[in-house]
Amino acid sequence: MAVTKENKEQILSKFKTSELDTGSAPVQIALLTARINDLTAHFSKHKKDFHGRRGLVTMVNQRRKLLNYLHRKDAGAYQAILKTLELRK
Repeated sequence: MAVTKENKEQILSKFKTSELDTGSAPVQIALLTARINDLTAHFSKHKKDFHGRRGLVTMVNQRRKLLNYLHRKDAGAYQAILKTLELRK
């Protein structure tokens, strides 16, 4: 259900910009996307989990804010992360 430690390490190794990078916008976007995808699968089974859905909406909003920030600061990285995570088609 949740993002495992191995998945998190794999995401960090793929998106980090330096050795100690755990909080840059691309890393946060990738981690939020993994959590959102897990919760989306959860909600297909548990349709009446409205309290959990509130958390999902919060995560989607946070990811949207980070994507807007990345688009303003570095449009190339924005396009790369959209293509890598397959967010927009």
